[in-house]
Amino acid sequence: MTSLSFDVKPASELLAAARPSWLDRWGAFAAGLTFADLPAPVVERARLVLLDCIGVIAAGMQEPECRALVGRMARTAGAGDCPAIGSGHGFPAGSAAFLNGLAGTMLELDEGNQYARGHPGIHVLPAALAAGPRLTSSGADLLTALALGYEIGSRIGIAAKLLVTTHPHGTWGTAGAALAVAHLNRADAAAMIETINIASTLGLATSRRTMLEGGTVRNAYAGVSNQLGLTAWDLAASGIVGETDGVGSVFGGVIARDFQPDLMVDELGERWEIARNYFKRHAACRYTHGALDALGDIVAQAGGRIAPEQVASIEVDTYVWAAQLNGPEPKNMLAAKFSLPFALATFLANGAATPDAFRDEARQVQATRDLARRVTVREDTGLTARLPGLRPARVRLTLADGRSFAAEALTNKGDTEDPYSASEVRAKFAELAGPVWGASHAAAIADCVETIDRAADLSTLTRLLSAPAAAGGSV
Repeated sequence: MTSLSFDVKPASELLAAARPSWLDRWGAFAAGLTFADLPAPVVERARLVLLDCIGVIAAGMQEPECRALVGRMARTAGAGDCPAIGSGHGFPAGSAAFLNGLAGTMLELDEGNQYARGHPGIHVLPAALAAGPRLTSSGADLLTALALGYEIGSRIGIAAKLLVTTHPHGTWGTAGAALAVAHLNRADAAAMIETINIASTLGLATSRRTMLEGGTVRNAYAGVSNQLGLTAWDLAASGIVGETDGVGSVFGGVIARDFQPDLMVDELGERWEIARNYFKRHAACRYTHGALDALGDIVAQAGGRIAPEQVASIEVDTYVWAAQLNGPEPKNMLAAKFSLPFALATFLANGAATPDAFRDEARQVQATRDLARRVTVREDTGLTARLPGLRPARVRLTLADGRSFAAEALTNKGDTEDPYSASEVRAKFAELAGPVWGASHAAAIADCVETIDRAADLSTLTRLLSAPAAAGGSV
């Protein structure tokens, strides 16, 4: 009889993993951070991220699925004092954080960070907004927690390479939400470290295909991250412990590879990721934005609007992630936002890539659908090599009369290299929030955010965000 032997390590050796030095540094950094440590450009950008997130949440909350979910959760989760922004309903903290995170991704207009390859703000802010009022946090506390949570989430995204089959939503954002909540609770360095380790193993293993197929469950991923961020702090504060190096385990071998710990502390406290963010004006996946910007230049070259029926073909050469969005016949609004052929076609049909340009009514227009089938999308490996600093796209449009136009975009409008101005971000907020609450109430929220760092508490902001939508409010 064959004898089997196993190389089993003793338990003491399995438990002997050393805590990484970057984590010790992060614990001290997070515990010691104050509002006075934030450079003025970081404060300004944090205010804009706060305003932008509120706008996209309020607008997204008007979508039929969100309205239905708010109604269901009002019955199942019960009432609370944390607003589901734009709904007029208050919920317990975890439910509000979940609903606001979900609503903030519904329209694909939430801000992001190109270096982290994801959307840190919407993964952090709903949790901070849910925790802050209960802790009588000041406006400065809120902005500091937002910048801190944004920073660690982004840095994990930068330091790790998620598997190509993984969607970034719901992954490292959980650590960002948790650390923001821990900071609002004035956690010390040891508690910060434990919160990071716990949160790192509570994230989702998300599928990239979900977004490509139009699986709208994808919109819930950011909501889950915010809800779990609150839970991670509750666990840490209650004495629950995580792995010694949860981030390294999860993002170095479970859902990601090649985790580089040095990037977690590179210029820590000097380079702030929230100050390198981008804002979105096209209501579609950011990978479509370079081609949409180039198409906008082509429309200007042609002297004005181009009707879909006038177009013989559109050819797009772009980087790999954008080239993957080549399905011409999306089945619903979410899939349409992740279809480069449809995004270009509906841009021409509607004059802009607005939320309405991706709704079912716009998606059913035959001329738009026909043009989407005449769009060819190819990867150019030379353009792929320019990631992540650039997001290039070349577009050639040929008209039925034989005329041809071409344009190239190296960066997306709104990126750090070509940023929207503060006034443009505020204009976007007004466009999204005005139809929800009315122009005067939206303006009151914008004014409150503009001076939030001087607010002694969050009561005024919470009151404003608790208001119900105006009759018939929608975006």
